[in-house]
Amino acid sequence: MKSFDLEKKILDGLTFQVDSGERVGLLGRNGAGKSTLFRLLTGELEPDSGEVVIASGRRVGLISQIPVYPVGYTVEDVLESAFARTLRLKEEMDSLTERMAAGESGEEVLRRYGELTARFEALGGYDTQTAKNKVAAGLAISSEMRAQLFDQLSGGEKTRVNLGRLILEDTDILLLDEPTNHLDLQATEWLEEYLRKFRGTVVTISHDRYFLDRTVSRIIEIENGQAEFYSGNYSFYAVEKERRYQERMKQYLKEQAKIKQLEEAIERTRLWAFMGNDDLYKRAFSMEKRIERMRTTAKPTKGRKMDARFASREFHGDEILQIKGLTKSFDDRTLFSDIYLRIEGGERIALVGENGTGKTTLLNILTGREDADRGNVKVGPSVRSAYLEQIIHFDDPNRNLVDTMLYAKKNLSTQSARNRLASYQFRGEDVFKSVSVLSGGEMSRLRLCMLMDEEINFLILDEPTNHLDIDSREWIEEAVEAFDGTLLFVSHDRYFINRFATRVWELADGTITDYPMGFAQYRSVKEAEAREKPVVTAAPEKKGDTRVRSENRNQRAARRQLTICETAIGKLEKAIAALDAEMEQYACDAEKLGELFQQKQETEELLEQEMLRWEELSLVLEENEV
Repeated sequence: MKSFDLEKKILDGLTFQVDSGERVGLLGRNGAGKSTLFRLLTGELEPDSGEVVIASGRRVGLISQIPVYPVGYTVEDVLESAFARTLRLKEEMDSLTERMAAGESGEEVLRRYGELTARFEALGGYDTQTAKNKVAAGLAISSEMRAQLFDQLSGGEKTRVNLGRLILEDTDILLLDEPTNHLDLQATEWLEEYLRKFRGTVVTISHDRYFLDRTVSRIIEIENGQAEFYSGNYSFYAVEKERRYQERMKQYLKEQAKIKQLEEAIERTRLWAFMGNDDLYKRAFSMEKRIERMRTTAKPTKGRKMDARFASREFHGDEILQIKGLTKSFDDRTLFSDIYLRIEGGERIALVGENGTGKTTLLNILTGREDADRGNVKVGPSVRSAYLEQIIHFDDPNRNLVDTMLYAKKNLSTQSARNRLASYQFRGEDVFKSVSVLSGGEMSRLRLCMLMDEEINFLILDEPTNHLDIDSREWIEEAVEAFDGTLLFVSHDRYFINRFATRVWELADGTITDYPMGFAQYRSVKEAEAREKPVVTAAPEKKGDTRVRSENRNQRAARRQLTICETAIGKLEKAIAALDAEMEQYACDAEKLGELFQQKQETEELLEQEMLRWEELSLVLEENEV
């Protein structure tokens, strides 16, 4: 049992066992006590009652909070600290080597050196550099980052480095608290593969349903301070939880129907007893006792769903947004260069790519929050957009939730503001909390509450499910499902991407490759590309290698842009053919014919621009291949 105040017990009689080698997912709403449980398992907290037992000799590693390292520690130093045991063995081995070199050759010295050597080899002491390089590559910890001071990294980068250190420690029991929150798709998939091969025990807190499906074989859900067990992955849990709810509800309703019958019988018995039959009083009392014994099933409950929806605005026209020649650099680093893309009404586009490639920067340019170095963005005249940014800011964080709503919506009454907040699960005294004390998930909910009141037809989301528990993620998905406008979003949540994306933009190597398909098909295409990619044997770097790598990168970028250009040309040619057919249909309607002719002229101008661009890209590709 564990509580932090007298009124509420975070954990109340929680009992469970995890066997060696198990893969367990720990679920529960935000605030249910999952992270508290992890702190109890590591000994950081003491339980108020009960005990925590870890098998003798097992080493527990926790990745939840960022540890404090000595001042001046680089990322390389942090990764190297994972080999503290190995380094101590090496120091003692070196000391013994010096003693033996000085002529000391006693039996005890030789025996001790042999023991240390065996342990050193068993811990992989001769392969520490290889292990570091593998983990760093998998978690996208570049050689440049490894040279940086750890204190200068972002929160997400620190989490990645600390996860790498934990993996390198060769821990017996891994406790992972939201390990994928700051990982991109590539790093998440690498972690999944690592966990599949890991021979120790894994207990993970995660709201990433895709990750849970691929890594755990058992679910423990904490609810009201106690544990419920499910022998399967997340998909099994979701189905089984609903089945158990229906079973309990069925049992509860059956019990309530029986109780109602008995209560009616008691009323009749009391009426007859009142008419002079004293024995019936005893019978009525006996039946009441029976009812009390029958009340064994509490009414099963489900979390209350948020029932708000985006207010859609009707859209007239085909083109939502057009990107022409967009280029953006920071210092000497080019994020993306010469991007040409177009978004049409009704599309649902996922923008994917590794962390740091410039996805958020691109969204900021598209929404006018940041300027591009070159190129421009043209937005359709009837487009009304809303943007849920990744890092949410409010004008005055010291205002409470009601005042924040009132300042944002001038014609809103206090009661209306409270009603809207209630529909987003901000109820009672919560609405008078300062915005500054909200969690990341609560801030997302508040921003959505403000956005969803606006009539929009183009919704832009940057990591919309970050920091949200599974219930809140499902609610956002339902809201997005009901939204009938155009959607552009950045997300590392594969469940979310798979559900909504009808088109994927992949930002890599300074350009965007357009995949006009859903996420599952996109993954299949990427896997096929990886299989076809030739294996290149590493060779010693020579003078000029940097120039060659740069040329290869330019070739890949040009080839991708050429593919995008060809796709655009094909679409424009089809549009012109459709307009020609429509013009024949309205040959006798001068007004409609004039409109169609104007549209055809504009489309032909776009086709001419794309054809010129295709020629330029073809020339660039030929020059690079010479």
